[in-house]
Amino acid sequence: MLRKILVIGAGKSTSYLLDYFLEQSDSEKLHITIADINPEQIPVKFKVHSNFTILKLDSSDTPTRETHISQSDIVVSMLPAFLHTIIAKDCIKFKKHLVTASYVSDKIKLLDEEAKKNNLIFMNEIGLDPGIDHMSALQVINTIKEKGGNILLFESFTGGLVAPESDTNLWNYKFTWNPRNVVLAGQGGTAKFIQEGTYKYIPYHKIFRRTEFIEVDGFGKFEVYPNRDSLKYREAYGLTSALTLYRGTIRRVGFSKAWNMFVQLGMTDDSYTIANSRGMSYREFVNLFLPYSPTNTVELKLRHYLKIDQDDVMWEKLKELNLFHTTKIITLENATPAQVLQFILEDSWSLANTDKDMIVMYHKFGYELNGKKKQLDSHMVVMGENRSHTAMAKTVGLPVAIATLLILNKKITTPGVQIPLQKEVYTPILSELKKYGIIFKEKEAPYLGYNLEV
Repeated sequence: MLRKILVIGAGKSTSYLLDYFLEQSDSEKLHITIADINPEQIPVKFKVHSNFTILKLDSSDTPTRETHISQSDIVVSMLPAFLHTIIAKDCIKFKKHLVTASYVSDKIKLLDEEAKKNNLIFMNEIGLDPGIDHMSALQVINTIKEKGGNILLFESFTGGLVAPESDTNLWNYKFTWNPRNVVLAGQGGTAKFIQEGTYKYIPYHKIFRRTEFIEVDGFGKFEVYPNRDSLKYREAYGLTSALTLYRGTIRRVGFSKAWNMFVQLGMTDDSYTIANSRGMSYREFVNLFLPYSPTNTVELKLRHYLKIDQDDVMWEKLKELNLFHTTKIITLENATPAQVLQFILEDSWSLANTDKDMIVMYHKFGYELNGKKKQLDSHMVVMGENRSHTAMAKTVGLPVAIATLLILNKKITTPGVQIPLQKEVYTPILSELKKYGIIFKEKEAPYLGYNLEV
C-alpha cells in the first residue's frame, strides 16, 4: 500500500525536498501530493510522474485543505510560518503527523499535549537554521559530555550567501532566501547572549556594529552579527552551566557596516505605511528620511546625515543600488519603509539564472576535559547548483524530507511538539545528509575563551 505524503507549499525551498521524495518514491512506496496556490510553477517532472499528484490549494480554503490532510499519512508544511497553526490544528483533528522547517511558535506549543495524547509527531525546526544547526551542535555537545567533558563555550553562526563565482556586487550579497526576513533581520527584540557568565544585551540600532570575525578554511574571512535571542536554546541544548553562548548570522566582511546605514535612516522600519508609496521614485523614497533643504541635493543631504565622503566605499554601495534614480519607480501601494527597501534591493540582489549561492555554518565548542581546556571548531560549506537548486533549498529541504521518511518508517517515534534534539532524530538525518555533500569538517583549536569583539 502506498504511503501518502502531503506537501503544502512548493516555494523556493522545496526543490531538493521534492527531488528526494521523487528518488525514494518507488522503493519507499510513496505517493506525494503537492498542494500550492500556484501549481503551474511546479516542474513538469512531478506533474507527469505517476507517484505525484499536483493540485491548487489556497490554505484559507478550509474544506479543500481538510479533505487533503485527512487523506494523507503525514503532512509537510512549507508555508510561511504564520500559517502553520491552521495546518497543525487540522493534523490534530485528523490524527496526522506534521513536519515543518519553521521555528516553533507559541501557538504550536499549545498543541503538544493533544499531539502526545494522539501519538502524533509534530517535528519543527528541521531545516537549516533552525535545523542542521541544532543537530550538528547536539551531536558534538553530547559526544563531549559522554567523554566526561564540560561545555564552557558554544558559538554558532550561519549565513546564506552568494557563491564566490557569482559575487558580482559591492555588497558581496544577493538574496538566497526570503528577502523580507533579510530586511527585518534583528528586529523584534534586543539581541541577548551570555559572555563569560555575564548577560549581554544589544539593541537593534547597534546590532550591525557589534560584529565578530571568523575564518573559514578555503573561503576566507567573514563577519557575524548577533541573533536576537541566543539564550532560548540554553536549556534545550543542556548548556545551563556554559559561561558563553552566542548565535549569529554570517555575512561577508563590510556588509553589516553598510546595512547599518539603512537602519540609521529608518528604511528597515515595518511599523507604518507610506501613503503615497505607489508611483514614488527611488530618489523620492530616500528623500523621505532626510531633512529639508532648499539648496542641497538628496545626495549631499544623505552624505551629511550618514557622515560619509564621496570617495567612501559606502557611498559607492548606495549608488550601486540606484537609490538616486528618478526613473526607477516603486509599484507598491501603501507600503512600509521595509517593504519599499525590499522592493529596491530585489531589483539589484536577485539571483540570475546561472548564479550560485553558498551556505556557511560554523560552530565553536569550548570545553574542559580531564582538567584541560580545549576548543573544537566545526564548519560546513554547501554550494548551490543554480537559481532553482540552491544551497539554501538543499540544506532546508533535505532534512525536512529525510525526517518525514524516518517518521513514516517509525524510526522517529517520540510523540509531541518537538525540535530535532534527540539522537533518534539527528543521528540518522546527519548520516543521510552526508550522502548529499552536507558534511562538517572539524579541527582542534587553542581555547581562547570568549573572543567576540564587543
